[in-house]
Amino acid sequence: MKKATTARASFNSNRKIAKLNSQSKVICLVSGGIDSPVATWLMMRKGCFPVIVFFDNYPYADETTKLRAMEAIKKLGEYIPEDKLKVYVVPHGDDLTNILRNCPRNLTCVLCRRMMYRLAEKIALLEDADAIVTGEIIGEHASQTLVNLRVETQAIRDVSILRPLLGMNKREVEKLARKIRTFDTSTKPASCCTGPPPKPRTRARLEEIKETEKCLDIKRMINRDLEATIILEI
Repeated sequence: MKKATTARASFNSNRKIAKLNSQSKVICLVSGGIDSPVATWLMMRKGCFPVIVFFDNYPYADETTKLRAMEAIKKLGEYIPEDKLKVYVVPHGDDLTNILRNCPRNLTCVLCRRMMYRLAEKIALLEDADAIVTGEIIGEHASQTLVNLRVETQAIRDVSILRPLLGMNKREVEKLARKIRTFDTSTKPASCCTGPPPKPRTRARLEEIKETEKCLDIKRMINRDLEATIILEI
């Protein structure tokens, strides 16, 4: 892993959050969308200290997605001016290429999420974090049906996955995003991932997923991704 630094955003004292570390360190998966910064903020509000993981899907998403995510992360960092947020930028495009070339097209998103969870678990163990936090909402995407969430979660076993937005609707999440001032950043024009299939499976079967993953050298993929990961401080 490679370490880099970025400039810190300005801070408005009226937006300071309660002192962190009263609960646990958590790994927060933050994308360029609306949901994941809100999920991260909710955990921060409960006293959990976030370590951010961003999966860079280039060439299936361009630099605009990464920039939007980094801006949202800076907004979150304004709530804890006494600390810097550690951000793991994990290259994930080659993983998606391998999945697209070797696996059934309608399982792409489930397989992609399982790889993300495996990588997040490795980082959680490195960071001595107690959980992985995601911004998933039931039924918002094909990978977020209850059946698929269960199959995706079963990719890991050593770290819990927390989904603070699971029962919310989009309007409720957007209201919170406006409250914490990440909404405008998260809705800036940006590319969408081009990996999802036209007809994704909404009820994946674990047995089929495990059989399909035999076509992937998962251990090698994880080691390669972690070796190429860049660590930022924001």
